[in-house]
Amino acid sequence: MSELVTGEAVALELRPAKLPSRALALLIDMVVAWSVYLAVTLGLLAATASLDDAAAAAIAVGTFVLVLVGVPIAIETLSHGRSLGKLACGLRVVRDDGGPIRFRHALVRGAVGVVEILLMFGVIACIASLVSARGRRLGDVFAGTLVVRERVPTAQTGYVPAPPPWLAGQFSELDLSGVPDGLWLAVRQYLTRMGQLDPQVGWGMAERLAADVVARTGAPAPVGVPPAAFLAAVVHERQTREAQRTFGGAPAEGGAPYPSPYAPGVPSAPGPYPPPTPHAPQPSAVQWASPSAGATGAEAPRAVPHAAPGSGPRDEPRRPSTGFVPPA
Repeated sequence: MSELVTGEAVALELRPAKLPSRALALLIDMVVAWSVYLAVTLGLLAATASLDDAAAAAIAVGTFVLVLVGVPIAIETLSHGRSLGKLACGLRVVRDDGGPIRFRHALVRGAVGVVEILLMFGVIACIASLVSARGRRLGDVFAGTLVVRERVPTAQTGYVPAPPPWLAGQFSELDLSGVPDGLWLAVRQYLTRMGQLDPQVGWGMAERLAADVVARTGAPAPVGVPPAAFLAAVVHERQTREAQRTFGGAPAEGGAPYPSPYAPGVPSAPGPYPPPTPHAPQPSAVQWASPSAGATGAEAPRAVPHAAPGSGPRDEPRRPSTGFVPPA
């Protein structure tokens, strides 16, 4: 599920970099790398002039691997996918799910790049980028990465909305290791674009994505939680774990290692979701409630005509507002 296309022909995907911008970024990186390599080689030749041919050859090979392979891998790892050329061209290497790359991704890209870029003068990389639908070279295919445009117009950018405050931290024990990167990408892109979708189409897509996440985690569907709210809370939990693994730090006694801006009691900016209407029934079954299907099983709560907003029957407890409502 690396790409979702809605009924309105809206493609939910990252913005891959085109071949000209990638070639310019690579050219900048190679000019800098070869300049450093030549300077280091000349310095080593002057310093090791008294050594025999075997030692000089070993030093030359070591310098080649260190400067032209090891240094670019270290730079991509430490900068989370931004080399000097990519930074100048506004590009970045990310995982297939849109997250930052790690050492193993940079290592695979660098190792394959020795063959398709250095030894083959970039011919294989250009052919692979032209053939690939998202402009990926062989190193990106084997590493599971993608080069995307990082500088885009502000009006076209999206953000993953925050989950409802009462859901933050509720899935800290959920096993997310079985969720593939493609599904994470689909969930993230749905959350960033759900405000542009038709309500019925968006609700159905949220149901499908939530069912896929529940199937991968092996945990039952949460009771009374709309699918979009569940997806936002699970993505927020994954981002929290990624931050903990990246920056380290042990949890304090009785608390989280990093304060969450979505924790209960902390004010936050209003989300992009429409406010709940006083007559809209909230889903209360384990299965996701369909916005068009009627209530089955237990009797659905009845709306009180001309009731004030936020009020309800006295014999029913008030439920916390989620900010997510099924479309009418």
